Amino acid sequence: MERRNFIKQTAMAATGIAIFSSFQSLMKKEDIILGHNNKKYKLDTNWGKLDFNRYPVKDCHEMVQDSKGRILLLTNETKNNVIIYDQQGKLITTWGSEYPGAHGFTLFNENGQEVLFICDNTRHQVIKTTLDGRVLLTLDYPKETGEYTKPEEYVPTETAIAANGDIYVADGYGKDFIIQYNYKGEYIRHWGGKGPENKHLKNAHGICIDHRNKKHPLLIITSREQNAFKRFTLDGNYIDTIDLPGAWVCRPVIKGDYLYAAVLQSQNKLWKQSGFVTVLDKHNRVVSNIGGNAPIYENNKLNELFQTENVFQYPHDVLIDNDQNIYVAQWNSGHVYPYKLTPIA
Repeated sequence: MERRNFIKQTAMAATGIAIFSSFQSLMKKEDIILGHNNKKYKLDTNWGKLDFNRYPVKDCHEMVQDSKGRILLLTNETKNNVIIYDQQGKLITTWGSEYPGAHGFTLFNENGQEVLFICDNTRHQVIKTTLDGRVLLTLDYPKETGEYTKPEEYVPTETAIAANGDIYVADGYGKDFIIQYNYKGEYIRHWGGKGPENKHLKNAHGICIDHRNKKHPLLIITSREQNAFKRFTLDGNYIDTIDLPGAWVCRPVIKGDYLYAAVLQSQNKLWKQSGFVTVLDKHNRVVSNIGGNAPIYENNKLNELFQTENVFQYPHDVLIDNDQNIYVAQWNSGHVYPYKLTPIA
């Protein structure tokens, strides 16, 4: 009898220690300062947490912020494809049940009206909607290019919208072409694709328009499996490559002078929850890795980047608000809601 009691008490104590240890581990994550130089942050893993039974998520793919300050999250959970938060992380509303492959999410101000572009991997389409989900335009697979014979070959992952309304679609999980349309959805041209030359792409996962030089806007396109961004003119001519050795970067997001990107994983630890967030300055040099190693350049060449703090699993996108807070959406990371990074003054 005494032995059974001893075993029971020992087991209870061990359970208590495990819970306390887990709590301590979480507290350590919340308390540590992440990042480098003038881009250091404190982590909040509870910012976007909701009642999972009522508002579930699968993969939290991407996030945007509208002119009212609301934060919109895109998930491939068809009970609520779009979850809309206020900046404190409180739920405002949800919508969407028709996007099983919801992946890319772009917001554009079209003559005073804000619209969304959703890339759906499963539907093999790009869908333009209002902020409350009303469909305005649907782009099917780009047979006009002559590169595709069926919808299944086309798996769009991201869009970027030019000031004149031109739509650029990155076929990041298909044939790696960039397809350009006018604002009506009429085909203009395409480029990229797989191949050995610099102009080619390998996993063209993300795309954005860089307006930091207002006289000469250009496209920055992810070539994720090459651990790089590539820069192109707006009509598709290759300019140069921004090498990010070791970093499987997702879409580039520009705020002010800086370029931010979620890094899905580290090359030295593939498919082992090894992601982080990277920040580049206006010269396209890495200045901070949030959850990763300090960036070091030797002979003007960047050393390999990798995760050092196990605070993220597979970051998939970042959003930066006007207070310079960063919100991080994650793929395949245990159905977690977005995290928030608050800058340290």
